[in-house]
Amino acid sequence: MTLIQLSYVIMIAETGSMNKAAEQLYVSQPSLTKAVKELEKEIGVTLLYRSGKGVTLTNDGVEFLHYAKEIYRQYESLMKKYGKGGSYKKKFSVSTQHYSFAVKAFVDMAQEYDVSKYEFAIKETKTREVINDVSTMKSEIGVLYLSDFNRKAMEKLFHNAHLEFHHLVDCRAYVYLWRGHPLAGETSICFEQLAHYPCLAFDQGDNSSFYDAEEILSTSEYAQVIVANDRATMLNLMVGLNGYTLCSGIICEELNGLDYVAVPFQDDGTNSESTMEIGYITRKNLALSQTGEKYIEAMKRYLASA
Repeated sequence: MTLIQLSYVIMIAETGSMNKAAEQLYVSQPSLTKAVKELEKEIGVTLLYRSGKGVTLTNDGVEFLHYAKEIYRQYESLMKKYGKGGSYKKKFSVSTQHYSFAVKAFVDMAQEYDVSKYEFAIKETKTREVINDVSTMKSEIGVLYLSDFNRKAMEKLFHNAHLEFHHLVDCRAYVYLWRGHPLAGETSICFEQLAHYPCLAFDQGDNSSFYDAEEILSTSEYAQVIVANDRATMLNLMVGLNGYTLCSGIICEELNGLDYVAVPFQDDGTNSESTMEIGYITRKNLALSQTGEKYIEAMKRYLASA
């Protein structure tokens, strides 16, 4: 059974004539008759009753036509979207922890394309959602970090989700705060100096663990902690409450503005595991698309120049 045979039966039913159907389909009447007879033989059902007055559907033919129309409509919809000149747009999506460099790279990548012909998406989200999005192929690439503290837990999650982690850059922890903060002019900042200011952390959801935290040294004792769920809110809290967060220090001023600074975090005997390995995750054994490769290249270019 072929789609062509289905289209033949549909047209015959609509015209009520083999000759008229053949004209509409631009095929010869003998070819049309032969195709329908072959279909009837294949399925073991008589679909058409032929008489001197024309062609009508048998009872079996009426039921068959119902299913044939459903299938053919789906085929036509498929062709309208994916066929030559169809409306289908190639998709590319990234899920990431809250990194301005990841957004900047996305901007640089998108500028190389006619965005009207693509469906691009970037989502700054929770750590577990980054992993889940890539695992379920909602996103081709996920951007996050590993540290001595979370590495084993994260690598287990990657293994179970059939993901691979790819290194981008190693960096020390920085204290990120606004330029008007009393500590903004320091050459380095230690935990003791931060005790009087609220630590800002991104919300990781109700079922999260310490390993999911975007902020390094998440298990340290903080006198004050405020949780936010987006970057804009966190930046507002930095200004309004003199809050701070611990980050990679890779800040895109083009996107975040010039009102914020990153000051090196000063290790001490208690809080010394402050090295971050930032990278990206992909599905195992899945080759990156051309768009994905361009995005990775854009991240590497930016990180090399930062």
